[in-house]
Amino acid sequence: MSSDKRIPVAVLGATGSVGQRFIQLLEGHPWFRVAEVSASDRSAGKCYAEATDWRLTAEMPESARGLKVKDLGDALSSPIAFSALPGDAALEVEARLAKAGHAVLSNASAYRMDPDVPLVIAEVNPGHLRGVERQKANKGWSGYIVTNGNCSAIHLTLTLKPLQDAFGIDALLVSTMQAVSGAGYPGVPSLDMIDNVVPYIGSEEEKLQEEAQKFLGSYDGAFSPASFGISAHCNRVPVRDGHTECVSIRLTKPASPDEVIEAFEAFRARPQELDLPSAPARPVIVRRENNRPQPNLDRDVEKGMASTVGRVRECPVMGLKYVLLGHNTVHGAAGASILNAELLKEEGLLPV
Repeated sequence: MSSDKRIPVAVLGATGSVGQRFIQLLEGHPWFRVAEVSASDRSAGKCYAEATDWRLTAEMPESARGLKVKDLGDALSSPIAFSALPGDAALEVEARLAKAGHAVLSNASAYRMDPDVPLVIAEVNPGHLRGVERQKANKGWSGYIVTNGNCSAIHLTLTLKPLQDAFGIDALLVSTMQAVSGAGYPGVPSLDMIDNVVPYIGSEEEKLQEEAQKFLGSYDGAFSPASFGISAHCNRVPVRDGHTECVSIRLTKPASPDEVIEAFEAFRARPQELDLPSAPARPVIVRRENNRPQPNLDRDVEKGMASTVGRVRECPVMGLKYVLLGHNTVHGAAGASILNAELLKEEGLLPV
C-alpha cells in the first residue's frame, strides 16, 4: 500500500496535448497524484511513455512514464478525473463517470452550456460550484461534472470580472489572435500557417460569446447568463503558445484608463484568499509599456496562470480598449481544471 496520502486522480485523454499538460502540472502537486491515465484504444494497454508522443519542453515526469494506459471504457478507482477528451468522446465518458460517483473536472466543450453543469473560472464565479448538488439531483448521478471554458473565454473573462464588479459592462467587442497549440497536435497544417493568418476557427466565436456570459452570470438554483452584448472575431496566428485578444468595451459607469488599471491591479478572488496551490498571486497583471503584452515575453508569467493586460486606453467608439494575453494550455485549459479541483476540495465538495 502506498504511503502517499495525496488524493489519487485520473487523467482522461492523457496522451494528447492538454492531457500532457495535466500530467506536467500535476507532477509534485501537494494534494493530488496521478494514479491512472486513459486514452483511446490505440494507446490502451501500453505504458504511458510508449503511448505518448511527448511534446512539452519539460521532461515527461518519471512518475507517469510507467503507468499503464487504460481504455476510456474501463472503470476508474480514482475519485477525481481530469478530462482532456475531445467533445464527442467526453459526452459519453464524462457522464458515465459522474453517474458512477466520480468528480469530473472537464476541459472538454461537451457539457459547458448544459443548464445543470457549472462552467467555472475559480477567480470569477466560485459560487457557481454550488450547482453540483442540483446537477446530481436532476441527473440522478452520485458524482458530477464541473467544466472550465474555452481558452480564449477564460482569459477574456478573467479581465472582465474586475471591470464588471467596479463599473458594470454594457457591451464589448473582442478580436483574438490564437496560438496554434490551441488546435492540438499536429494542429493546423504548416502551409496554412506559415506567412499567414487564418480568420476562422470552427465554433470558437460562439463558444467565446456564450461562455463569457455564463461565467459572468448569476446562480440562484439555476444559471442565468449576463445580459451584456458581446461580439467576437477569432483568428489563428503563427504563434506556438499564448492567445492575444484586443478588447473594446463600453462600461455601464464610465471610467478612465487609470481607474481601470487600478481595478485590474487590485483584483483578488477566492483562490488567492484560500492560497490555493495553483493560484497566481496576481490573477491580472498590468504592463505599462506600449508594446506589451507579447506571447514570447508574457505567456509564462505566474507560471501561466495569470492574464496580462496592456495598452489600456480610451476608445472613441466604445469608451475603453485594451490588449490581453494568456497561456492557452495552462490557465486556458489544464491549469483551470486543476484550480477548480483545488477550490472544490477547500469548499468540501470533493467526493473524498
